[in-house]
Amino acid sequence: MDKEVIIEKINNFLIDEFEVESEDISPEANLKDTLDLDSLDFVDLVVSVESNFGIKLVGEDFVDIVLLEDFYNLIENKLK
Repeated sequence: MDKEVIIEKINNFLIDEFEVESEDISPEANLKDTLDLDSLDFVDLVVSVESNFGIKLVGEDFVDIVLLEDFYNLIENKLK
């Protein structure tokens, strides 16, 4: 799966499942601040990733994740 498809899937479930406004989504967006995701949203995010990509994430995976671009890269690396 190439990165463009990964980005499109992530953006779609952020809009559909987390009600993030499409104009707020950019690689530079801060997951916690700009996208207003709290700790419960991160649990839902893990579930969404598992259902959309078939991979499991754990808390340690999010240690260095600040920007949406970091999240895209995390998913891309886990899929390799």
